[in-house]
Amino acid sequence: MLGYNPGMSNGTNDKSDACLVLANGLVFKGKSFGASGTIVGEAVFTTGMNGYIETLTDPSYYGQIVTQTFPLIGNYGIIPKDFESSSCHVRGYIVRSWCEAPSNFRCEGDLDSYLKKQNIIGLYDIDTRALTKVLRESGVMNGMLVSGESDEAKKIFAALENPDEKNRLLEKIRSYKIENAVESVTCSASEIEESAETVFKESASYRFVPVRSDGTKENDPEAAMRDGKGKKVVLWDFGAKANIRRELLKRGLDVVSVPALTTAEKILSLNPDGVMLSNGPGDPQENVNIIEEIKKILDARIPVFGICLGHQLLALANGAKTVKLKYGHRGANQPVKQLSTGRVYISSQNHGYAVENDSLPEGAVPSFVNTNDGTNEGLVYTKIPAFSVQFHPEACSGPLDTSFLFDDFVRLIRNPDFFRDYRAKFQRIDAITYFAGTIRGTKEKNAR
Repeated sequence: MLGYNPGMSNGTNDKSDACLVLANGLVFKGKSFGASGTIVGEAVFTTGMNGYIETLTDPSYYGQIVTQTFPLIGNYGIIPKDFESSSCHVRGYIVRSWCEAPSNFRCEGDLDSYLKKQNIIGLYDIDTRALTKVLRESGVMNGMLVSGESDEAKKIFAALENPDEKNRLLEKIRSYKIENAVESVTCSASEIEESAETVFKESASYRFVPVRSDGTKENDPEAAMRDGKGKKVVLWDFGAKANIRRELLKRGLDVVSVPALTTAEKILSLNPDGVMLSNGPGDPQENVNIIEEIKKILDARIPVFGICLGHQLLALANGAKTVKLKYGHRGANQPVKQLSTGRVYISSQNHGYAVENDSLPEGAVPSFVNTNDGTNEGLVYTKIPAFSVQFHPEACSGPLDTSFLFDDFVRLIRNPDFFRDYRAKFQRIDAITYFAGTIRGTKEKNAR
């Protein structure tokens, strides 16, 4: 049982105008911003200090009530140029406090107004640290946001006072399940797509130019785009963030986006030099048809690069398994170790599922590991021209440490045998043994 804090309650209604009701019966009472109403979703937290615009518009958050652990959100307002898709995909939004007077030369509005426009319920003035602790200890769980003075909201507030009615309410909350996630968000970034010329012009002014593996930046468009010129990539959109396409364009690639349910036959008819498997929401194992189509792409031996959900789907197509994490990885400060060099990068992540390390097939070599919990963060396939990562190398507003992986994709397109000798690149510290030991330690910790 958590100790007392002013933002948390076990259910009594002191006429606060908004609250979060968790599936375990805990109630966090606070104040309302954004839209009013009631909504049920999967309660999660993200640790990013900035990038809240990208969080709100990231299709991977579909179906989720997102809590920001950083105490002040909204200080630079809403900047449409930084949207990852054309609309907001979170189910609800929770912050400790939000900035009513944002300041930024690119700002075009405030957080409250944006949430109202997108019809997203917001909750603030709660102890987000206490809520995060609940989700860390108990695991991700469903929750209900209640806001405003509607008859439905009043009925729910009243139900929290009656044990029997509260139990019926909790049953409704627990029954919620995220369904048809990928189909619901595919190609949601298409409305904000820009030309390659616009992308590079804006990158030079306030976005970011390509970052190489040695940490240097390539400011010359001609040099940055040289290796990818004349090559076509199909972006298989399972809920792609707009910046994935931007990073491909910055390297000179011609990018063609296709919806999630596009067949392998249709993709192959476009004569691509490579296929990009995007991020997206939901349980990867539910995408049975997409996984079968990915297998056909692999049979064609076209270079493939997967990110986040794309990483998981690629692994499933190769015979691996995925598992749901206790509370997932969400935030811009996740450390990942590259096993071929021993170098640790700080990465941006947003996922609730992971590839099971013990299920990896022959020819699937771990390339990155999460140094916090030992979960898989990347795979290289030595028998087919494919690789993938669980984190987001295209992260905007950062960190940018791993955007060099897009350069590796260009190299793979030009040389499909680029990763064939990857296992030989591992350090002599025996990275595989380190990786397996970390996994065992994580499993023992979780069992306790």
